[in-house]
Amino acid sequence: MTAPLAHLKILDFSTLLPGPYATMMLADLGAEIIRIEAPNRPDLTRLLPPHSLDGQSAQHALLNRNKRSLGLNLKAPAAVAIVQKLIVEQGYDIIVEQFRPGVMARLGVGYEQLKELCPGLIFCSLTGYGQTGPYKDRAGHDVNYLALSGLLSFYGRSHSSTHPPPPLPMQVADIGGGSLHLVIGLLAAVIRRSQTGEGAQVDISMHDGALAWNIFGLTQQLVGGENLTPESHSLNGGSFYDIYETKDGRFLSVGALEPKFWQGFCQAIGREDLFVPGLNFEVTNQQRFKAEIRQVIQSQPLAHWRDLFAQLDVCVEPVLTSEEAIHHPQTQARNMIIEVPTGNGRSQQQVASPIKLSDHTPAYGFSGVPLGQHGREILQQLGYAYDEIQALYAQDVVAG
Repeated sequence: MTAPLAHLKILDFSTLLPGPYATMMLADLGAEIIRIEAPNRPDLTRLLPPHSLDGQSAQHALLNRNKRSLGLNLKAPAAVAIVQKLIVEQGYDIIVEQFRPGVMARLGVGYEQLKELCPGLIFCSLTGYGQTGPYKDRAGHDVNYLALSGLLSFYGRSHSSTHPPPPLPMQVADIGGGSLHLVIGLLAAVIRRSQTGEGAQVDISMHDGALAWNIFGLTQQLVGGENLTPESHSLNGGSFYDIYETKDGRFLSVGALEPKFWQGFCQAIGREDLFVPGLNFEVTNQQRFKAEIRQVIQSQPLAHWRDLFAQLDVCVEPVLTSEEAIHHPQTQARNMIIEVPTGNGRSQQQVASPIKLSDHTPAYGFSGVPLGQHGREILQQLGYAYDEIQALYAQDVVAG
């Protein structure tokens, strides 16, 4: 069975998390991807621990699996020529880049320049604030995009105004606002191109994405004229939908929103008196129950509650550590932990693709590799002679 995206050929100029995560998703579905890195500006994820026995960062290896690596000094005209040949002669007609607006154009590989060579080019730009607007040239990171989206204003606890909550444990704006929207935009452009032959520039802003995810906060303001605050909404700690500490310092998540789940939860903890038929989800009607729920949950260790609620279908689950999550039977049954070859006779455990299609199993060919590992192979496929390849390396046009 042919991989779903085997017909896509992508040049990936992105770094760090959001761009590589997006192209990892595409590579897992069969897209052919060449990762192009600047030798003098190595991807900082290469430095992140833990490192495998061969010195490669495990996080970089995950984000860049199934991608060939080409080290190019794009300030050299000969490097720009290599990119052009990859597009024209090898059919790499999709670009993913993560530079600030205008940088690719200054290097000679911008959208307007490359679409002259390939009118059907799809050029995907992923930035913090997009290609337009007063913040388009401004630096930022995940926490900044979340801050400007309004999401962080109602995150945390209402009693901790003097102690702001910590950053979220994963990069919501980077992956949710950036990576996922990039994949959607790229595939939408591919579908349109298949119908019309037209290429496109896809402009994805992580701030835009975070803003779009703030559906509760922005709707409350736009229609209700009010700002949400911490623990003021039924889904941000303002109701019994919350996380509770157990006797042994672990935590239990309670998501029993619907009446049938709420009733089952109350029965399970021996507090049927807390169930009020017809109770709506207004914060004022639920906050008074939380202290009593906390007291009950704190009376027993997590193992007690885990065993009890494992038999019940009421939307209550333990808060697992990463190790526990890896070994959870649902994780194992869904084959979400896989072995990926590292290219040195070893393999590395990684998280699998969450996208499952009938009659297709993702092929995890190899994990992320050292910078420029496939340079000679790619140049040979482009028709460069041995002496020409040697000269490109000697002139620091190509590295690896």
